[in-house]
Amino acid sequence: MTSPILLTGGTGTLGRLVAPRLRSAGCQVRVLSRRSHPPTDGTEYVTGDLSTGEGIDAAVAGVDTIVHCAGSSSGDEDKARQLVRAASRAGAPHLVNISVVGADRIPVVSRVDRAMFGYFAAQLAAERVVTGSGLPWTTLRATQFHDLILTVARALAKLPVVPAPAGFRMQPVETGEVADRLVELALGEPSGLVPDLAGPRVYELPELLRGYLRATGRRRPVLPVRLPGRAARALRAGAALAPDRAVGHRTWEDFLAGRLDPARSEPGG
Repeated sequence: MTSPILLTGGTGTLGRLVAPRLRSAGCQVRVLSRRSHPPTDGTEYVTGDLSTGEGIDAAVAGVDTIVHCAGSSSGDEDKARQLVRAASRAGAPHLVNISVVGADRIPVVSRVDRAMFGYFAAQLAAERVVTGSGLPWTTLRATQFHDLILTVARALAKLPVVPAPAGFRMQPVETGEVADRLVELALGEPSGLVPDLAGPRVYELPELLRGYLRATGRRRPVLPVRLPGRAARALRAGAALAPDRAVGHRTWEDFLAGRLDPARSEPGG
């Protein structure tokens, strides 16, 4: 592959794993970042901002494939629109997009829904921009990353009582496995919406939190809390699960064992 692959969100949780995998596959990698970085082995950095469109035309120039990993809880639709507009002006690169399982099944309509679960709506809106862009595209939906669950668990474990949304079931997946699949898709032909990628086990959210507490030697009561709203109801019904796509291999327990050092307490222990 002679032209570089553009990677957005290349310094984030997922993107920083995608970049070295692309390089190992023999690809030149161009990372879009809001801050300047010196080039590294096989990777160049271009400065740009998807929120404003600044620098995006230069970032997409000469690329045949874009892997879009930049995401947040809001504004994803506008960022995707800036990207596809610049990409369309540059030609017709293959746009590989990462989204979330349940984006099309979790209604985010009320103020409560938006405050707690706006990420799902943001991802669905970005999906629709990609689908309607006129570019060749591929979208992969994945379940929640172990890394995200860990971030939530660390924050909640600082409280004397750990609140856990009652009835929520999660199917966390290893971020590296999602990165592997994205690279495979980037090196392939545009495929539209591909089958979901989910972790190997479904857990109740309190079970995930208790697993973290055990792994870090903390003693905290876990208090189930029933959240209001249509989005929460959909999550209790399993809208964020993909049990028929449990193709990931690393469980939550395996992830914790590899990530946490039992000889060293976690911050805020």
